[in-house]
Amino acid sequence: MTYNLFGKKVWVAGHRGMVGSAVCRQLENEDCNIIKAGRDEVNLVNQAEVNEWMNAVKPDAIVLAAAKVGGILANKNFPVNFLYENLMIEANIIHAAHLNKVERLLFLGSSCIYPRLADQPIKEDSLLSGALEPTNEWYAIAKITGIKLIQAYRKQYGYDWISAMPTNLYGPGDNYDLESSHVLPALLRKFHEAKISNSSDVMVWGSGKPLREFMHCDDLAGALLFLLKNYSDYEHINVGSGNEVSIRELVEIIAKVVGYEAKITWDEQKPDGTPRKLMDSRKLQRLGWDGGRSLFDGIFHTYNTWLKH
Repeated sequence: MTYNLFGKKVWVAGHRGMVGSAVCRQLENEDCNIIKAGRDEVNLVNQAEVNEWMNAVKPDAIVLAAAKVGGILANKNFPVNFLYENLMIEANIIHAAHLNKVERLLFLGSSCIYPRLADQPIKEDSLLSGALEPTNEWYAIAKITGIKLIQAYRKQYGYDWISAMPTNLYGPGDNYDLESSHVLPALLRKFHEAKISNSSDVMVWGSGKPLREFMHCDDLAGALLFLLKNYSDYEHINVGSGNEVSIRELVEIIAKVVGYEAKITWDEQKPDGTPRKLMDSRKLQRLGWDGGRSLFDGIFHTYNTWLKH
């Protein structure tokens, strides 16, 4: 199938976030009307407000990138926020889309939906085949629910709605708060601050052994628009770069990008999280999408963008 975005009203829910803003940048190259709504216009946790707003705006397509996000520490300290807020956001938007007969809806999930010890690379059918990673299970459960909601509305009402599961993301607009950020932006900030203060030591959580796959948010946004226009299936689809590095290797790359060498102290009392997480993105590649930059180039671009802002 091919969905033509020409002249369509496309709502990017979560347009101020890292992924949402990247999607908006990509949509600027399309002949469509980009719809944005801040918290002052509609509270996504409030079903009545979402219904009223969507009934007035009538979008043709939705990219559902709005979510409560954070790293291991944030998930540990605020399980209610990560479960409740994400459930409400996705349920309210998806149901309002049904009430307003939205043509296309792309729900954005997360690679943490997969079992902690899933076979690698992780295929789409690994979903619900084993226990989740405890350090982010609340967020994962909410995202799994979103996938199932999309499938349920598709099955019962015949909507051409889809879900995409991205790998670990980074890029402009990321969260650099050390209390709630993910590993890559947290490391960028730690090395930057060590450079500014001329500190000889940088503390890093865990052992450095876990393997991770990273993808620049602009590369993800390109893949999402490709899917919005070209993908139609009941099953969700993985979106990844296909390349993985250990946390130790990531630390080395970030040190080079920031231009600062320091002694690395590994705090092995802190959790590592999932041992390995590499997405199997062959399904996406077979559709014809192939895009992405090297990790060094992506981090270099991200760091310089952060310094400017």
